[in-house]
Amino acid sequence: MKEAVSMEQGKRSLKEWIIRSVILITGLIIAHFGVTLFLLSDLGSDPFNVLVQGITRKLADSFGLSFLTHGRVHMSVCILIMLILLIIDRSYVKIGTIICMFCGGPIIDLFTVLLGKTASNFTSLPSRVIMVALGCIILAYGMTIVIKSDAGTGPNDLVAVVISDKLKKKFSITRLIADAAFTLAGFLMGGTVGVGTAISVILVGPVAGVFLPVNAKMVEGIIRRIE
Repeated sequence: MKEAVSMEQGKRSLKEWIIRSVILITGLIIAHFGVTLFLLSDLGSDPFNVLVQGITRKLADSFGLSFLTHGRVHMSVCILIMLILLIIDRSYVKIGTIICMFCGGPIIDLFTVLLGKTASNFTSLPSRVIMVALGCIILAYGMTIVIKSDAGTGPNDLVAVVISDKLKKKFSITRLIADAAFTLAGFLMGGTVGVGTAISVILVGPVAGVFLPVNAKMVEGIIRRIE
């Protein structure tokens, strides 16, 4: 199956790779807009970023590395995951994975600055819960666009993709398991876990499962029209 996929991908024109990469970047921006809503809600971030928070705080407390930002640590963790995936099965790592690795963290830092003042107006618990729920939906939607662009996937999302393929389980289930593992690891290192994190663990995987077939059709439709 993978050989057939690789042969099909080898026949893609440069134009198609460019189109798929643009779609991937669009999904990446959408997904990290959702992630930023988590971070600014102050109810706990999405599971992967709980891990990033925990690592950031651990490094800052242990070594006084004040220059570290959430975005920089995000990129570093993604690099580590990508290297592990290269060892496990390099066919999953594509040009889009590298794009996600270098762009995800800086996008979060940018959105944090742009949305920070607006988000600070939402102080009541109900409004912040709405931010988290909206962030879940936006994250899941953008993430599935990235996955279905078939130009590569963010290293953190690839964890669930690889497990799903290897164990032949639904992506929504493996995403939930991966999210729970990220949350636990992040919490143990000092990441912020809150109501928002719990909502994310429960909601993102199933919502992504709904969006995957929808975005698969959308991506292939865009490519057919442009090609």
